[in-house]
Amino acid sequence: MMNGGALEGVKILDCTQILAGPFCTMLLGDMGADVIKIEKPAGGDDTRRMGPPFVGDTAAAFLMVNRNKRSLALNLKSPDGIAVFHRLVEWADVIVENLRPGAMTKLGLGYDQLKSMNPKLVYCSISGFGATGPYKDRSGFDLVAQGMSGHMSFTGHPDSEPVKVSAPITDLNAGMFAVYGILSAYIHALRTGEGQYVDTSLLESGIAYTVWESAGLWVDGVVPGPVGSRHRMTAPYQAYRTADGHVNIGVANQNTWARFCAAITRPDMRDDPRFSNNADRVRNLQSLRKEIERTLAKKTTAEWCEILTAGSVPSGPIYDLAQVYGDEHVKARGMEMDIDHPTLGPIKNVGPAVKLSATPGSLRRPPPDLGQHTDAVLAELGFSGEEIASLRESGAAGARG
Repeated sequence: MMNGGALEGVKILDCTQILAGPFCTMLLGDMGADVIKIEKPAGGDDTRRMGPPFVGDTAAAFLMVNRNKRSLALNLKSPDGIAVFHRLVEWADVIVENLRPGAMTKLGLGYDQLKSMNPKLVYCSISGFGATGPYKDRSGFDLVAQGMSGHMSFTGHPDSEPVKVSAPITDLNAGMFAVYGILSAYIHALRTGEGQYVDTSLLESGIAYTVWESAGLWVDGVVPGPVGSRHRMTAPYQAYRTADGHVNIGVANQNTWARFCAAITRPDMRDDPRFSNNADRVRNLQSLRKEIERTLAKKTTAEWCEILTAGSVPSGPIYDLAQVYGDEHVKARGMEMDIDHPTLGPIKNVGPAVKLSATPGSLRRPPPDLGQHTDAVLAELGFSGEEIASLRESGAAGARG
């Protein structure tokens, strides 16, 4: 059995920065892949300076998505740097890049330019709008993608201005879709010996998550708008006011509806013709909410959570992030990881969200200092000490040895 994770032995060149690409390669690294992060010698990944907050001189944003990687500071604008990269291409199984559209091709490092060096190569590009179509040359950001994928038109409350999902959801989802595409292509390469190009974008990652909203548009012809915390197709399913705050309640079928009415001691609601089935409850949503909150106002959120859980009704409090990490279940699931960084001291990261029974994800390396592993990686590629010194002297390689 593998000791380093499910992807032990998979070699990845990480030519990414900021969020979508680094999140993708971090997830692969968590599962055991050997991820070599290629950074420009002057400054490295721009996210190293994206703050506050900072830990020492490094932005906390960088530290959150770059664990389980080795940093190789390499100047891809120099002939010697390109020569080193070509050696890496022959070594690698996967290349991931999310530079400006066309930047890798301009350097001579696009998929069509490299695939003859390594026919099994899986090459993934993450961009704002994808590698084809009229917008392919545009730069993309999460805010822009959230707007153009529809999310900002139906997020928030009916009377609010356009609102983005606070988490950079299209960035993160693009990274996740990239992982899905990379692993699919890698399995194909193992079977056939043929690599391929993997192309995903922030825009498509946002559109792909509009399943309920797109269903309403295509079936009923209704352009979806913002609905606050409620579900578009099910009721009751939203945040409700209690005596001291709010509680989330999700009723997804008729059996749960009966359990809910029993738990809050409102059998009259179960028998009310306005609420007899889900369609009726959705049609009479405001009356339903008024009746529910009239009862919930009699107890606190904590009391209702206990009652509803005992009654097998899906429910829960609305936490702030400090409360999230203070929750005993979140602690038991290992979603807060402590990392001992060699120069920054103890830092924290969000833990892996998927658990494998035989080859679980793990923390093997803290986020690297810029160029921390340059000499070691070059030596593994077969460069002599003299050659490494020459690469440093020419500016092709740099940062810490």
